[in-house]
Amino acid sequence: MPDVTPPSSDLGARPPTMGRLFRRHLFAYILGGACLLASAAALNRIDWLSKAAIDSAFGGNTGRAVRASIGMVALTVLAFVAAVGSRYFIFSAVADVEYDLRRGILAKLHQLGGSFHRTMSAGDLMSRMTNDVVGVRATFGFGASQSLNVVFAFASSLQVMFGISWRLTLAASLTMPLVAVTMRYFSRHLLNFTRTNQQMLGQLASLVEGSLTGMRVIRSFGLEERELERFDLKNVDYFQANLSLARLRALLGPILGLASAASMLAFFWYGGILLCRPASVPGAITKGDFFAFDLALTRMTWPLMAIGSIYSVIQRGRACFGRIREIFDSVSEVRDSGTTIPNGTGLEVEGLSFSYADRDVLRDVSFRVMPGRSLAIVGRTGSGKSTLAQLLVRMLPTPRGRVRLGGVDVCDMPIRELRRRVGYAQQSAFLFSTTVSRNVAFSMDDPDSAESMARIRDAMGAAQVLREALELPNALDTVVGERGIQLSGGQRQRVALARALAWAPPILLLDDPLSAVDSKTETAILEGLRGKMKAHSLVLVTHRVAAAAACDEIAVLEDGRIVARGTHAALISAGGLYATFAKQQQLEQETPEVGP
Repeated sequence: MPDVTPPSSDLGARPPTMGRLFRRHLFAYILGGACLLASAAALNRIDWLSKAAIDSAFGGNTGRAVRASIGMVALTVLAFVAAVGSRYFIFSAVADVEYDLRRGILAKLHQLGGSFHRTMSAGDLMSRMTNDVVGVRATFGFGASQSLNVVFAFASSLQVMFGISWRLTLAASLTMPLVAVTMRYFSRHLLNFTRTNQQMLGQLASLVEGSLTGMRVIRSFGLEERELERFDLKNVDYFQANLSLARLRALLGPILGLASAASMLAFFWYGGILLCRPASVPGAITKGDFFAFDLALTRMTWPLMAIGSIYSVIQRGRACFGRIREIFDSVSEVRDSGTTIPNGTGLEVEGLSFSYADRDVLRDVSFRVMPGRSLAIVGRTGSGKSTLAQLLVRMLPTPRGRVRLGGVDVCDMPIRELRRRVGYAQQSAFLFSTTVSRNVAFSMDDPDSAESMARIRDAMGAAQVLREALELPNALDTVVGERGIQLSGGQRQRVALARALAWAPPILLLDDPLSAVDSKTETAILEGLRGKMKAHSLVLVTHRVAAAAACDEIAVLEDGRIVARGTHAALISAGGLYATFAKQQQLEQETPEVGP
């Protein structure tokens, strides 16, 4: 029997094809096909036994008729068991195919960088992972099993029909050219219409996803009606595409049904003529022949009528798989090909430059952060701070030979190992739709253990969010909602910071984590960080002088270049850009707000 447990291996390095997925579970399909063949053979034998039973009954040979009837019952049970077995084997393989695809899609999405996710929305990706995978599953399940069933049913039926009367078989098959022409015509149109339908569904899902995540913004601007109008436009597009596809499918079924009805009509007309002929006349058939031919033709008629549905399912699966392949065919801007593991944790950047298209973002940036030390990178908005942070952990394609960790080029390290050693807390505080404690404990294997809970509380205390979290309706078990919508901007940032602190990597890289926090809370957080990071290194990317002042060294970034380096006191004494920042921010804090 096939292994019906979820497969442990992935789809491999090459993008999957429908052929590779089929071959991956070929043994199960062979067993399922063998069961279908056994079922078709049993039904074929039933047809012949029915002929023998009827001819024997009319000929007065009751004993033979009874034996033939008993054989028909036994073969009916065998056909039923074989049919059930075929579904078991084939649909077990289908479950594995679906598992492989969903796992492979998610693994690929984890590899792809920002350039891919900027061009494909989350709603469209969800549509591909759900609706499109379901379409592929239907092809590998219903499509594959019924295609085999059609082949075996046609073969076993034609063997009976030709064995009884080749003349009657040809008469009943006169509509086959109509079936061939119909399938040729519908082939291209079904594929194109299905692709359009799935694309419209993906766009609709993307719009809904954006409306749900931005619900507060929509309400705050009072734009509910406008969003409904946008939804209606997309919904109408999907409705029209779906209706066009439904019309095509609806037309295919009656045409094939007409062909089947014509075959039955030809059989009854010409078969009746042959049945009425005397036995001595060439081509005459018996009552048993007529009944057996009817059984065989009926078995062939149902697959003929089902060809339309089968073909529609297969074409839908092809269209859905084409959309899935777009994900697998996408090339990650950051390749994971390293194997070297560093011994130390010192971070060195030397001559790092980076460009977006024709625009230089970083130029000849160099600095060093030794274990146990802290560095603040300060600069205006657009100076390249966030780009630099992403290059340090290879969220962007880091130039080879420019960033080293423990003396090892980060391009020669496995990405997972690099990011295990350099904990990166991004500027936008993203929270999962789960509890506060689960968000903080995201990197922990056992978040419910006593040790983990102690780490969670300690990290939240250092991030100055523990007291506020305990005041929530369910304390640390409060669900924060989609992307942390139930929390304020400052609370989300501090929970995200606590998550990074609970991770406790050798190097903590924080990209402007305190932008939504007031200065008093910021000071308390920095004091907590100072105590937490004694045994670790800290790289703090910020635009706030107060935050930078808590670090051992400060690098000032302007137009992609480091224009000054030193301690807070030294940079203030030297004047320049950093001192200007300090004066501006001090004036902003001291200037009282003017009321209306």
